Amino acid sequence: MSAIALMTEHAWARLDGRRIPLAAVEAAFTWGRRVFARGAEIFVLGRKEVAKAARFGAHLARFEGIHVVCAPDGAIVTAYRNSDLRALRPRRRGRRASR
Repeated sequence: MSAIALMTEHAWARLDGRRIPLAAVEAAFTWGRRVFARGAEIFVLGRKEVAKAARFGAHLARFEGIHVVCAPDGAIVTAYRNSDLRALRPRRRGRRASR
């Protein structure tokens, strides 16, 4: 079964409204970085992933910055474009202030 078959109505609406092609979603699953954040699984195509794909002959520069958010059951919930990947980094736990 294709990953596209498990897409919510919300995801279809977001892809259409944001003009993100299905090829970008498939590229994110194939080449993207997999991150777990906020109870969801996120596939991200960043600069490094695009460069790695280019070494294998896949030209994904136009898909750079694509994020595909999946629910725990594997359904695609939404997709968006954001080139700033800093929000996906694990947050450092600071030292507690002494009282």
